Amino acid sequence: MKPVIGITMGDAAGIGPEIIVKALKDVSIYEQCKPIVIGDAKILARANQITKSELTIRSISNVQEAVSRHGTIDCINMDLLPPDLPFGKVSAIAGDAAFQFLSHAVELAKKGDIQAICTAPLSKEALHKGGHMYPGHTEILADLTGTEDYAMMLSSPKLKVIHITTHVGLIKAIEMINPERTYKVIKLAHETLTKAGKENPSIAVCGINPHAGENGLFGNGEEEEKLIPGIRKAQLEGINVSGPHPADTLFFRAVRGDFDIVVACYHDQGHAPVKVLGLEAGVNITVGLKGGIIRTSVDHGTAFDIAGKNFADERSMIEAIRVAVELAPKS
Repeated sequence: MKPVIGITMGDAAGIGPEIIVKALKDVSIYEQCKPIVIGDAKILARANQITKSELTIRSISNVQEAVSRHGTIDCINMDLLPPDLPFGKVSAIAGDAAFQFLSHAVELAKKGDIQAICTAPLSKEALHKGGHMYPGHTEILADLTGTEDYAMMLSSPKLKVIHITTHVGLIKAIEMINPERTYKVIKLAHETLTKAGKENPSIAVCGINPHAGENGLFGNGEEEEKLIPGIRKAQLEGINVSGPHPADTLFFRAVRGDFDIVVACYHDQGHAPVKVLGLEAGVNITVGLKGGIIRTSVDHGTAFDIAGKNFADERSMIEAIRVAVELAPKS
């Protein structure tokens, strides 16, 4: 059975509505899943005109009303925005609406009406103006689901990476790494890929230092202190994990197919290899949310400067939907 993917509109003053419409022109999306937009039908209709699409925007009130047919976009219409919402401007009403779209998607996921959430970008400034003081999607999702242990995962067609730490400085990141966090991220990687149907996924952990410390030659024993105990704990549970491996060769090996996913220790260690493979193919994923909720997202922002001009590239949205289908629970 095809999974139902809830696509949230994000900040409607940005390119979110445009990339959604452009992505849903692709018949392959409907061959993989049943996409349902959670947003504002009149804004989607405006994006339909801007992109010179000939799709039908169908306003519905619940998932059960969806027809899931190529040529028709089913939109759970929350009707929160004015029809003349200005493009490219930060506004409280758009920030609040973006939050409400996501909140509704979480409720649908909790009920099992949708199997994954795929998000268009939001503006953090608009979100704050709208009264929601979160750094972004991930923190909202963690709060709405009551989740404490979660991780950021990046995916491209050739490489998957999950992070022990993300948006902190390098010195702080190394301080934050410890055996328990290492173990938890390995376990999240294993559980996420297993639920997606990958049997006994192969997981490789990056070293912190050059050459993974080379037996104490580089660094101050961070691998032995912070990584190896967590790796061994996971191995004792039967998880197929190895490392720490030197990062300078590990990503090449993963792209070659030696491993299903790489555990990166800090932001740039994991982000740079994925983005070198192509920004249009990168997908940001939140894993570990309570209830097994999977969330994928485009790997770019609201692009206020080109909103409403039909310049937006939908390829990251198409890939984000594809990865949501891939990672959606199979049972």
